[in-house]
Amino acid sequence: MSEDQERNSSADENFEEMLASSFDYSYTPPRRGEIREATILQIDEREIIVDLGAKQDGIVPSQDLERMDDEFRASLSAGASVPVYIVNPRDQNDNLIVSINMGLQRYDWEKARELLSSQDAVDVKVSGYNKGGALVRWNRLEGFIPSSHLVSTNLSIDRKEAMQELIGNTLGVKVIEVDQDRRRLIFSEREAQKEWRARRKAKLLAELNVGDVVNGVVTGLRDFGAFVNIGGADGLIHVSELAWHRVDHPRDILHIGEEIEVYVLNLDRETNRIALSRKRLLSDPWDDAQYRYHEGQLVGGYVTNVVDFGAFVALDDGLEGLLHLSEMGDGALKEPYSYVQKGDQLSLRISHLEPEKRRVGFTQRWGTELDDEEPESANDDAVEAPAAVEAGAEAGEANPGVDAETAPADAAQEAASDERASS
Repeated sequence: MSEDQERNSSADENFEEMLASSFDYSYTPPRRGEIREATILQIDEREIIVDLGAKQDGIVPSQDLERMDDEFRASLSAGASVPVYIVNPRDQNDNLIVSINMGLQRYDWEKARELLSSQDAVDVKVSGYNKGGALVRWNRLEGFIPSSHLVSTNLSIDRKEAMQELIGNTLGVKVIEVDQDRRRLIFSEREAQKEWRARRKAKLLAELNVGDVVNGVVTGLRDFGAFVNIGGADGLIHVSELAWHRVDHPRDILHIGEEIEVYVLNLDRETNRIALSRKRLLSDPWDDAQYRYHEGQLVGGYVTNVVDFGAFVALDDGLEGLLHLSEMGDGALKEPYSYVQKGDQLSLRISHLEPEKRRVGFTQRWGTELDDEEPESANDDAVEAPAAVEAGAEAGEANPGVDAETAPADAAQEAASDERASS
């Protein structure tokens, strides 16, 4: 081959290489909804020009700039790399319109998925509401808190008014659902509150000691006891620790919102449970009952419970005993329910007193007329048994304290006491 032919052949090969290089077969045109990395070329007052590897530069319009916070917008500079969202590959003026704000949302969606996995709490700002719950904003994303997951609403007012009051408030929440394709981001304030309470309770458990006396607020009343908030965590007062006398339901002596002093009875740091007591801060009425009361003494009390065999009656200081069916009225009653009801105030006498067994029995058969004698309070000094009782004994009558007719009352109270002790 001649020198001229070799030169022409080399030129043809170079031309073919140049022609092939002019076609980038890996290039794909930008598509609506796509997110691409772009480099800022120019920043103007009304727009930003970016290079995203397309055949034309992208334009970030003024509307997108207005959505940026001032601090972020000031941080942008020529040469910086930013994610952009393809809003319109070609508008009516053949411009490629992109959005930096929507591109940055990609990172927020990734962060939201991380939060869903880690279950860390974040703050959101309430921007509105609908019939299903609260609309919130987190970073550059719109989210939602269902009504069932809200705990900050004021239940004492109208729902619409309560939701209106939330607008503008910042709430601590957890992410419970992320679906970027459907642009669905769901938060829960309730779940965040659970974690906060658990952490606050663990901290409180580390600081508390058994025997501490603290102030609290009653937050809930259940059949089994009362919940009391002590410094941000709830403890439980079991119904048996509310008072020295029988308590049928906590609402009988407490109400929600009431401030009370409580005794720390037990701490379970493994299960984060705090057991409290109210009665440990009250004087035990049995400590000096033998000095304040005596058999035959006229006293006043209120019915705490009615059972088939009689009624339990508590004195003002909490000392509780049994008024047996056979000791009610004239002793001829067949059942107690038509005679007394829970809460009734009664005037009666002490038929027998056993402080060592924490038992006391009452009777109405020895005379309880107020005209004869005023009922004595728990603070009155003990006096001798009424003259009528002494006279009866001198006359040869059976001792009322051991009368055969009162024996059922003793047996019933003993059984009831044993039952309460075992429970």
